[in-house]
Amino acid sequence: MALIKKIRQRTSLAIGVIAVGLIFFLVGGDILSPNSTLLGRGSNTVGEIAGEKISYEEYVQKIEEAKFSFQQNTGRTPSENEMYSLREQAWQALIVERMFAEQYEELGMMVSDAELVDMVQGRNIVAELRQQLTNPETGEFDREQLIAFLQSLDDADPQQRAFWAQQERLFADARLRIKYDNLLSTAVYASKAEGKLEHKMENTVADVDHLFIPYYAVSDNDVQVTDSELKDYIKKNKDKFQVRNSRDIEYVAFPLTPSAEDSAQVRREIERLTEELRATESDSVFAIRNSETNNAFRTYQAGETLPNTLTTNVENLEKGAVYGPFLTQRSTFVTYKVSDKFDGTPRMRASHILFATEGMDENQKAEVRNQAEAVLQQARGDEDFATLAMQHGQDGTSQRGGDLGWFGKDDFIEEFSNVTYAAKSTGVIPRLVETEYGFHIIKVTEMPKTQAHKIATVELELIASDMTRNEAYRNADYFAASSSNQKEFRDNAQQENYRVLQANGLDQGSRNLNNISNAREVIRWAFNDASVNKVSDVFELDNAYVVAVLTDKTEEGTASLEQVREEVTTLVKNEKKAKIIADKLQGKNSLEDMKAVFDGDASLGNTPDLRLGSTVIPGVGFAPRAIGKVFGIESGKVSQPIKEDVGVILVKVNNVTPAGELSDYSRYQSQLTTNSSQRTAYMLMMAMEELAEVKDYRYRFF
Repeated sequence: MALIKKIRQRTSLAIGVIAVGLIFFLVGGDILSPNSTLLGRGSNTVGEIAGEKISYEEYVQKIEEAKFSFQQNTGRTPSENEMYSLREQAWQALIVERMFAEQYEELGMMVSDAELVDMVQGRNIVAELRQQLTNPETGEFDREQLIAFLQSLDDADPQQRAFWAQQERLFADARLRIKYDNLLSTAVYASKAEGKLEHKMENTVADVDHLFIPYYAVSDNDVQVTDSELKDYIKKNKDKFQVRNSRDIEYVAFPLTPSAEDSAQVRREIERLTEELRATESDSVFAIRNSETNNAFRTYQAGETLPNTLTTNVENLEKGAVYGPFLTQRSTFVTYKVSDKFDGTPRMRASHILFATEGMDENQKAEVRNQAEAVLQQARGDEDFATLAMQHGQDGTSQRGGDLGWFGKDDFIEEFSNVTYAAKSTGVIPRLVETEYGFHIIKVTEMPKTQAHKIATVELELIASDMTRNEAYRNADYFAASSSNQKEFRDNAQQENYRVLQANGLDQGSRNLNNISNAREVIRWAFNDASVNKVSDVFELDNAYVVAVLTDKTEEGTASLEQVREEVTTLVKNEKKAKIIADKLQGKNSLEDMKAVFDGDASLGNTPDLRLGSTVIPGVGFAPRAIGKVFGIESGKVSQPIKEDVGVILVKVNNVTPAGELSDYSRYQSQLTTNSSQRTAYMLMMAMEELAEVKDYRYRFF
């Protein structure tokens, strides 16, 4: 069995997920790197969560757990971009462990033994297991592999049993988080009063004349500011001028661009392999052996998306045909062979909204049925199904609009599959479907398809040759060695006609330098080792060698005057200009007379349909204070000058049409509820991090 074989082959990695000691062996390259605390860097702490320090070793263990899971799911080692995501997952997992565990306990949340059994061997097997247990010949989930693996655990060695226990814990933790998020998102409610206010905001309309006087109507020469005034402004508005740890650097990049000869060489190689692929009878072996891509031979079941490069170049695929080579947007050459084209297991696509009834008595079920029937009527009407699923769904699919993806008839419980596969067309099935899990509202989104393909892929990356790379490195190394400070850096760049680029305001978590990705080495250097005016050694990045010089550094706190002089000068001058404008308008009664005072710069306009909920006045810009004033003064009266960020505004209300009364505000309540529930999971995580007073020092290590 493929899964058992894979686990046996990777027993040491499974141990690594459990034991910190072996993790050090497995990731020794990271731990013994120049950034390692074991080689003398001060603190061993990568952050703090709720006052508790997180050690480097604990964080690395979490990363290895995430990495191991990724490898089991994909069958490959993660790229650097993917490793960044895995590090973020590991960090979030640590926050969740410390902050959510207490919440789960207080709410009495748990994953029962029966639920866990259902997740790993029942009818609702988690996606991670489905991906791991795919038959490579059919591309379908293979339940027989799962059964064989579970049966083998009784006789398995302790490491394998420990690995499985670890996996079950991860599945349970993920399910608990889904339950918690769903609990909060479905608990969101907008009252009738809130719905009425939303209706009022959207439908109260004013006809208003407005005079806009931009700040440039008063010359800068007419306004003088002192450093003392600027400092006082910063002191009174500290929240506006908070700065984070950041670094400014200048750098020269030496691109690792393939030469014309490099390209021609790869082209010749892919053409040779294309002819061999055309002639071979062992497509899968040939593709896997010669391709530089993952999944070089795979089965695309009905409904699965074929490679974009193939479908955009070929309209009708023929069995046995070879297509390519094509140049992809990823700077690779790729050739495809359609090894087989056949009718596979029928697969269709649907979405659902589950109203759970597990553990309920008949009276409770009847109440849930009534709720589900009401939502079914909405789904059959004009309401968006995905929105309803996010609002009412009570399983993990709710967060993606109820989408179940493509599935075979045997993938789901019999009552559910029988109804969906009996559908004659797409759309909402006009009745509830009851299963042991509850009541389902089902929308068929794609009718069953059967055509499947086996595709062999040979792909070669177009990269710089060793000769090209060596030449680029020699240039970069000579430049770094001959530049000891910023002046020499600039002078040498000018002499050699190298372009000096700036990357200002780099955050400690930054990963890119402008359009250069995966530049963490440079960022770590700027925060950990660099000093102002110091030139770096040569950094080897994915597509370039880089030499940098640190030009400035900013520490977290309130900005100094020099850091924000230009911004604060403009703000203080605008305050003084607003007063000058107001003084010049004294004694003027109409907007026309006021416009004449600043005739060349002021603009007079009319908006007949300005809504209470608006924040922008057409032709003026963002003006929330002025809009608030519109709906707070009597018709026919001219307001006092209103200071906005864009200038000074005066308004005259001609007429206000209030929103009419409605007998039912449920539409607006539903709108507010949906918008709020969609933000719940994200806002919850942000709130948890704030409450935990998370301090992140990972930039020192990664």
